[in-house]
Amino acid sequence: MFTVNTYAATSPTGDLVPTPIQRRDVGPHDVLIEIKYAGICHSDIHTVRGDWGPQSYPLAPGHEIAGIVTKVGSAVTTHTVGDRVGVGCMVNSCGQCTNCQAGEEQYCLAGNTGTYGAVDRDGTITQGGYSTHIVVTEDFVVRIPDALDLDVAAPLLCAGITTYSPLHHWGAGPGKKVAIVGLGGLGHMAVKIAHAMGAEVTVLSQSLKKMEDGLNLGADHYFATNNPATFEHLAGSFDLIINTVSAAIDINAYLQLLTLDGALVNVGAPAEPLPVQVFSLIMGRRSFAGSMIGGIRETQEMLDFCAEHGIGSEIEVIPASKINDAYERVLASDVRYRFVIDTATL
Repeated sequence: MFTVNTYAATSPTGDLVPTPIQRRDVGPHDVLIEIKYAGICHSDIHTVRGDWGPQSYPLAPGHEIAGIVTKVGSAVTTHTVGDRVGVGCMVNSCGQCTNCQAGEEQYCLAGNTGTYGAVDRDGTITQGGYSTHIVVTEDFVVRIPDALDLDVAAPLLCAGITTYSPLHHWGAGPGKKVAIVGLGGLGHMAVKIAHAMGAEVTVLSQSLKKMEDGLNLGADHYFATNNPATFEHLAGSFDLIINTVSAAIDINAYLQLLTLDGALVNVGAPAEPLPVQVFSLIMGRRSFAGSMIGGIRETQEMLDFCAEHGIGSEIEVIPASKINDAYERVLASDVRYRFVIDTATL
């Protein structure tokens, strides 16, 4: 075991503070990563504040990790010292179930091991990327292409794959009309990726205040959902809607915007239930679905796709001392569009 510096929550209500933690020694199949940048995801806030269930403290969040390999275990074959790498929302899975064997480790039937706040293989609680270093088994470390700077690549490990996976799975591409609900950390990546896939992209946001941004990011159209006329005008328009917001919305109203056989896919995770009227589904053979990140293979595919198309996250780099301020700004929707921690400031 060795000690590293982190910023961690010590309770669900207090600030994150400098906190030393223990990392396990590098085993035969492990990779030691010097973290350079770590993105701040809304789910970090939900988790440390106990919105999704009680947590063990201290807890260092962070699952958008970009850094450099500084040591590898004796049996590691996929990474070498000096590699530019990333770690996303999970750091292990059973590896044996049907889903893991299919490369869908995020849906491991035994439950994947989250990058923070989960029980690790040695029985300790995992600690995330608001840290100087992390030790991860090689199978859950991905390569960051040289064409991507590490700071803009970090949020791709959650925001990028969370939106790429459903867009890919539901066939976003030429001839498809795709709507993105919300233009935040997830939404802005969904716009960029859907545009690069060749889809016709519409942003559905509460107001028009980010309209210029949305169009510059690749949206073809932009509508305000606080205007009831939007729902009348766009009824039956979209093959696919990706809902990126983590707050309750009127799902039935959005389902009416789908074409025959259209799908509304939730990637935002509000704490409240989202009631659905069955007739909103059966009258158009519509689907209401969910999607959670992607497997390791698909995450690498996403990174390569983003490198090929010059896609990175729109970021504001902050020192660790500004993490608590950043949390308040995320909750106030005052970020365009992802905070990234410079971990050298730890």
